[in-house]
Amino acid sequence: MKKEDLIKNRKLLIVALLLVVVLFWSRISEALSFLTGILKPFILGGALAFILNLPLSFLEKKVFRNLKGRGEKFKRPLSIFLSLVFVLLLILILLLTVVPEVISAFESIISSIPSLVTRVESWSNDVLTPVLKNNPELLKSLETNWDSLLSKSLSFLKDGLSALLSSTLVAANSLISSITSFVVALIFAIYVLGDKERLERQFRSLLKAYTSKEAEEYVLHVFSVLHRSFSSFISGQCLEAVILGSIFILVLSILRFPYSVMIGVVVMFSALLPIVGAFIACFFGAFIILLSSPVKALYFVVIFLIIQQLENNLIYPRVVGSSVGLPALWVFFAVTLGGALFGVLGMLFFIPVFSAVFVLLKEDVGRRIRLKEEKENAPRKVQ
Repeated sequence: MKKEDLIKNRKLLIVALLLVVVLFWSRISEALSFLTGILKPFILGGALAFILNLPLSFLEKKVFRNLKGRGEKFKRPLSIFLSLVFVLLLILILLLTVVPEVISAFESIISSIPSLVTRVESWSNDVLTPVLKNNPELLKSLETNWDSLLSKSLSFLKDGLSALLSSTLVAANSLISSITSFVVALIFAIYVLGDKERLERQFRSLLKAYTSKEAEEYVLHVFSVLHRSFSSFISGQCLEAVILGSIFILVLSILRFPYSVMIGVVVMFSALLPIVGAFIACFFGAFIILLSSPVKALYFVVIFLIIQQLENNLIYPRVVGSSVGLPALWVFFAVTLGGALFGVLGMLFFIPVFSAVFVLLKEDVGRRIRLKEEKENAPRKVQ
């Protein structure tokens, strides 16, 4: 078959596949959702393995690199264990920083309830009672059919308890399912980390058996670029979170806001989620400060918006964009498109994917330009 015919057949095949996807998208979407639901623990396990592989590689190459002989067989299990401990310590730091402060805030609210009741009672005696005495029509309009109110209240409580019981059962079932999926994902991640070299060899063997030499090299190159992009993205995202959290701790401490350290830590962890994390941190910080001072809560929202604008336009594109080698414009585009299509996971996933596509496209453009220049500069044969 001629090369032109082969290219033509490939184009026709691509057009046919696109038509099939467009015509049967609803069924394809249902099938993908069903398949994703089944594979969800393993997808999550693969993501956990990739994240845990970063500290694991550091431990093996830097900390335990001198383990030889009998000690070498303990290098991988010990590195996996310490990587898990590291992640658990981060979660524990978050809990130990946030939970006590939240408990303290609610204790402050509870302790202020008696004084609040006293103020309400004083206001009622000083303002409300004279108004009602001087306006008998208003007092009469406030009279209520207590039997009807009691009946409606009992009906509301009955419906509410039934809905609460149903919601509790659904939540319990969802919690058990989530815990089970996480345990399966964690076990899968540990197996992947423990046997990653063999898995890599098996993947290379499959490529060697079923593809040409050129295709094998290109696929391995693509996976290498993807691995580098995702690794750089995770490290850049963590660096950006630390910078943003430190800025909040510093600014709120200087301005003497309550719970400045706790809010900074929450901002630090929530910043790992692009865009959505900002709303979570803003709501949490404003709510906690509102318990102490409504005016400071309003000031906090203003300060948060100012810092968030600096983060969105300066810190995030430069720190994360430079770490993955993606221009700031395309970082913004990737976050927006990923969030619109797949929500939070799309935001996290699209930045390194766009970075890999950007690198591969840049390489291909450079290669094609060089070939054209070589062809144009090549000496022509004399007729």
